[in-house]
Amino acid sequence: MAVDLSVDFAGVKFVNPFVVAASPSSDRLELVGRSFEAGWAGSVLKTTSVEKEPVDLVFPIMAGVEVEEKRLGGLFNIDLISERHIDEIEKDIRILKKEFPDRVVIGSIMASSREDWVELVRRLEDAGADIIECSMSCPQGEGGSIPVADPVLTEKVTRWIKEAARRAPVCVKLTPNVTDIVAVARAAQAGGADALCAIDTVKALAGVDLETEEPLPSVGGKSTWGGLSGPAIKPIALGCVAELAQNVPLPIAGVGGITTWADAAEFILLGATTLQLCTAVMKYGFGIIEELCEGLAFYLERKGLSTVAQLRGRALSRLVPHEELSRTYKAVSSIDHSMCQKDGLCVVACRDGAYGAITLGPDRLPLVDEEKCRGCGLCTAVCPVPGCIKLRPVAGGNGRKGRL
Repeated sequence: MAVDLSVDFAGVKFVNPFVVAASPSSDRLELVGRSFEAGWAGSVLKTTSVEKEPVDLVFPIMAGVEVEEKRLGGLFNIDLISERHIDEIEKDIRILKKEFPDRVVIGSIMASSREDWVELVRRLEDAGADIIECSMSCPQGEGGSIPVADPVLTEKVTRWIKEAARRAPVCVKLTPNVTDIVAVARAAQAGGADALCAIDTVKALAGVDLETEEPLPSVGGKSTWGGLSGPAIKPIALGCVAELAQNVPLPIAGVGGITTWADAAEFILLGATTLQLCTAVMKYGFGIIEELCEGLAFYLERKGLSTVAQLRGRALSRLVPHEELSRTYKAVSSIDHSMCQKDGLCVVACRDGAYGAITLGPDRLPLVDEEKCRGCGLCTAVCPVPGCIKLRPVAGGNGRKGRL
């Protein structure tokens, strides 16, 4: 079966769903050109501003977040905006559209007044930008105050931008650092937005050096709040994308922790149309696009699907309010002893964090007492061997109520 990876996003065609997110990887003409040559469908140029806007960055701007000694489980940054103003970005766009006419060039803008938003939009359109992404969502800088934290302000600014746009679709980037992302998205829709991008980085701190007692990254002994990206925020991004897809009828660019084709497929199943990558590109390089496209194509073929659109949103009908979940469904842990490493992690977790249903048997192999097992899933989460422990449905409900 021939699989077509192309997608339509707000009326713009992408040869595949994969886009380089606004980042250092999209901040130079040479880098964007190499990404297109490698096979990326589009690139969101690093956020730019008008010439009069001062850009005074500090360094270092990044710090890695380790998860159980695994490097770059997340990437923390205090970067603000591109040092390259709109005049340089205009030149880059003209060159890129001439050399790569089938690739999508997305201009990302940030401004502090209506006049500046309007100027940026018109100059990007005149240069040939295919889409305009509005960056109103970064948690670092400006004292942490961002337009998309306020639905009223979001609608107002979006309307300014949309009224200025004559041709290019307007995509509003949303932050997870709000109590109701749907309310903000609806405000953007009311302001005329053609699409949404979710999510921007999560407000965070990278950590503290225990010897110097300096927050990281240390800039002359001091640091500040910034944005967390990478695999650590993927569950947050998935939740936001799904919530938006269920409530707001606008196409969604999914971003936040995507590293593999499987991650990408999850975002599409929950409603995303295009997929933006930042941390993974910075860690593994532009070459990962080949595996992303091949993996997604093979997955679609295995599912008997020929287009990405046929996959989009297929998981949403299974995402329901908590009260609609079955109170009679019953499952128990099932352990494949041929795969077991005999590390005892499941025994400890079940004993001290669940129902004491797993004990060590002969040869240190874990045994499950199905009468005690509630099927909570903790053992599957702590086991280091994928597929070694699964939850097996059993006939009849557990008839139990209450919580851990």
